[in-house]
Amino acid sequence: MRTYDVIKNKRDGLKLSPEAIRFMVQGFVKGEIPDYQMSAFLMAVFFKGMDEEETFHLTDAMRRSGDLIELPGIKGFTVDKHSTGGVGDKTSLVLGPVLATLGLKVAKLSGRGLGHTGGTIDKLEAIKGFSCDLTTKQFIDAVNSIGVAIAGQTGNLVPADKKIYALRDVTATVDSIPLIAASIMSKKLAIRNQGLVLDVKVGSGAFIKSLPDARELARLMVKIGKQDGRKVTAILSNMDEPLGEMIGNALEVREAIDTLRGKGPSDLMELVKTLATEALLQAKDRKISQAEAAQKVQEVISSGQAFTRFVEMVKSQGGDVAMVENPDRLPTAKEIRPLKATVGGNIKQIACEEVGLAAMMLGAGRETKDSVIDPAVGFRIIKRVGDSVQPGDTLAEIHLNPDRDPKPAMDRLLKAYIIGPEPVKALSLILDIVS
Repeated sequence: MRTYDVIKNKRDGLKLSPEAIRFMVQGFVKGEIPDYQMSAFLMAVFFKGMDEEETFHLTDAMRRSGDLIELPGIKGFTVDKHSTGGVGDKTSLVLGPVLATLGLKVAKLSGRGLGHTGGTIDKLEAIKGFSCDLTTKQFIDAVNSIGVAIAGQTGNLVPADKKIYALRDVTATVDSIPLIAASIMSKKLAIRNQGLVLDVKVGSGAFIKSLPDARELARLMVKIGKQDGRKVTAILSNMDEPLGEMIGNALEVREAIDTLRGKGPSDLMELVKTLATEALLQAKDRKISQAEAAQKVQEVISSGQAFTRFVEMVKSQGGDVAMVENPDRLPTAKEIRPLKATVGGNIKQIACEEVGLAAMMLGAGRETKDSVIDPAVGFRIIKRVGDSVQPGDTLAEIHLNPDRDPKPAMDRLLKAYIIGPEPVKALSLILDIVS
């Protein structure tokens, strides 16, 4: 088999065999296929696409390029959650303990943030002593005893995705639904969870901007997962404004704690309940109604059981429990400044990606892998889409470190607020569910 022929066939719109797809992935990972040929192949896929069968075989070849995590010895229904990335998305910190309290087993591998989206590990490391560096035994033992553990990804988990994504990023081939689906699902299917709930973000702060594209991506990922014998549901959620009020690592931990105590913002609570309900329906094989599942989710939050489970998780992974029980002990910014509206009207839009980039400029995120995060800094969003404002009203609070000039970040955040004269309807959070 020749690389040239595979590229040519896809360029001409022909369907590739499973063997041809494996040949390309394996050859690239081994260094036998050079970057320029893989780039040509990715561009051919970008323009000619892949059907569902081709996309499944691409996903499977990528999944098998490195370690496969079998989760030996975990007793019970194992479930994972994946978000396609958003601003203010601290959902995993709440969802994991909720699912564990409901009797599910959450063995979650997470990553760090880069660019305008935050990473779950970065948020958790705002808690002093919290470690995501767990041995396999520690990971399995924690899931069995507590029901939830969050660890960092291994160095050899789906190396094909790391190499292929690096090429996609510099060859303008990122925005391809088959390539996106294969990238996400290869990492998720490399871990032998029985269930998976996907939070597919849609809008200005998301990877996918349009609802039709998001539906197509969700449908394809659900089908790939089911072809591999998993239970998969995708929730499409709105990312045309930040999720919750807090953006920034320690601030988002504080908001997650509030939510686990039943005092969180309504949109974050709604998303957690929706994801948890779908996961519970998977575990129960839909032998309970959606209303019954939703009620069980509400009960474990209202009773404080889910918060207790979060405390247990933090303790088991070396974190300072006192910071969780008293969030005022979490890292705190040296100064808080108000961001004032300069015009009056109604908030039409909050350009969500710009909010995330402003937070990165403030020190809450990474511009490169080597950037150092300040866990204390970030924003609290006070005015949201649909709210009316007058000049001088506070749009947001800026939690900052005066050692870094906050003006560029504040200017960027102010420009993210689009204000007009017409009344604006508040945004719906849950746009669709694909199962």
